[in-house]
Amino acid sequence: MEYLQGLNNYIKRAYSISIFDQAATSKKLYQLYFHNHININTRIIKNYRYDIKVSNNGTNEETLPKINIKFLHPENLSDLVCKNLKTDKKISALKLEPFLSPTDRYHIKNKTLFPLMKERQVIFITLLEGEIIRGIITGFSRYEITVNLKGGVPVTILRHSIYDVRDKKGRCFLKSFQETHKDWKKSKLFVKEQKDE
Repeated sequence: MEYLQGLNNYIKRAYSISIFDQAATSKKLYQLYFHNHININTRIIKNYRYDIKVSNNGTNEETLPKINIKFLHPENLSDLVCKNLKTDKKISALKLEPFLSPTDRYHIKNKTLFPLMKERQVIFITLLEGEIIRGIITGFSRYEITVNLKGGVPVTILRHSIYDVRDKKGRCFLKSFQETHKDWKKSKLFVKEQKDE
């Protein structure tokens, strides 16, 4: 039997957690980054399966589809996040739209994410519109990955907005590459139990 030590327990504990629930409970302002380079500062007041309800200025309420959201963070961190964001102009020039079908998206497997998180590897996540988020994974759930940028600044990325994930050496961690190369087997967390004869 082969497995990653601690992964199953982590999935049971954290996989259903959502930043949108946390944001709604906190009632803090969040900056949301949408496709077509639209950013808004708002309060998230309700989390639905495919949408969120936001409140602007405490009065106007609006329901927004999650598929259009790339990433978000607490509004008070906007300046720090902006300083850390880079853009891949080649990817940006592709003008990619959100993929409505999950089968068309660029996936990263949980067993790839978990060792990266536990071993605190610096990774570069490129989004569909070319933004590059560099940092260390601090958590992930079914639909989200949270990364700490330089200085410990947290940003939560929606998994459907990912185009590519690599390390400093350019090693790819997308499912399409890792299905063959299986880098999680190189982790110290990887356990291979021998069958009894």
